[in-house]
Amino acid sequence: MSTHSNKTLSMAQVLICGAAIVTLSMGIRHGFGLWLQPVTQTQGWTRETFAMAMAIQNLTWGVAGIFAGMLADKFGAFKVIIAGAILYALGLIGMANAPTPLLFALSCGVLIGIAQAGTTYAVIYGVIGRNVSLEKRSWAMGVAAAAGSFGQFLMVPVEGFLISSLGWQQALMALGMAALLIIPLAWGLHEPSFGAGTVPKREQSILQALREAFAYPSFQLLMAGYFVCGFQVVFIGVHMPSYLKDHGLSPQVASYSLALIGLFNVFGTYIAGSLGQRLAKKNILAFIYFARSIAITVFLLVPLTPMSVYIFSAVMGLLWLSTVPPTNAIVAQIFGVAHLSMLGGFVFFSHQVGSFMGVWLGGYLYDKTGSYDIVWYIAIGLGVAAALVNLPVREAAIRRPEVARA
Repeated sequence: MSTHSNKTLSMAQVLICGAAIVTLSMGIRHGFGLWLQPVTQTQGWTRETFAMAMAIQNLTWGVAGIFAGMLADKFGAFKVIIAGAILYALGLIGMANAPTPLLFALSCGVLIGIAQAGTTYAVIYGVIGRNVSLEKRSWAMGVAAAAGSFGQFLMVPVEGFLISSLGWQQALMALGMAALLIIPLAWGLHEPSFGAGTVPKREQSILQALREAFAYPSFQLLMAGYFVCGFQVVFIGVHMPSYLKDHGLSPQVASYSLALIGLFNVFGTYIAGSLGQRLAKKNILAFIYFARSIAITVFLLVPLTPMSVYIFSAVMGLLWLSTVPPTNAIVAQIFGVAHLSMLGGFVFFSHQVGSFMGVWLGGYLYDKTGSYDIVWYIAIGLGVAAALVNLPVREAAIRRPEVARA
């Protein structure tokens, strides 16, 4: 442990352990689509059963993220991450052995949703916010987000290999063991300021922090933008393989497409975090959302070929989770870091409601109309709207009246 006088961890330690945790947690999750066919075929369930469990997982992750953030801000991220890792392992083992759709939804949806809340961005970003100086914070958040993207690129082929060599049930059991590797990594994020059961002194209570954030227009605008991010990313991530198949392209093209998104996402998130140290972060966000709308429009206008899919995937990869570092860095800049994990959790909840809408509307409108066209058009319109709502965001630290120290 680093022994700085102000009791912070070294930036290298926070980034190495934080990035490794995000790589594992996000990487395992990104491959869940690979289980759709083997699970539904073996169990004789509909695709909607599987999709519903995934939709529940997204919503649970969003709701639990708020509480995971509160607990991490109060008791330290370390304890929350360990609890998350244990739940992750239990959820994966439950998925492998669930005999009914209800138990599948409880393990894949509820347990893993809570586990992701405790082992991903909001909690890890709280540690980064508390231990990395303002000058490097946006960059450090970009590094952690890039690790999560690398996890997608790295873990999806690994999970495909596990399924083909062990069978889908044993593959889930193996991943359950892998999730437990998060526990030793969490020790590296054990912050001295939370040691011996002491809680760092705070100027604001949780309720005061929430009241302040929700009354602040820029916070509402960031939440609105993040809703759109969730809608677009999860709609494309889940429905893209089926869209390509409907248009006669091979499953190989879909696999390469998702891998390219993951690979280019590594660069996109890193670049967005780095630029956030030099440019107005709200302008970076507006650019990302507007560029997504242009990319989708061009993709729908040109003839659909493997090459057009790969180019679209690379461009969308650059814009994929590159919203994450600037959004969280703005929240830290406006409100400070005392309640950063909790406030980040609320913004992320909005993202997950968007995710739920994107994945569900994609399936619903496809069943109703026989095509994904309407959802693509909604995604374009929402991207333009998100670009516009980010422009008036004020990034400066909020001015608080001097509060009497409780």
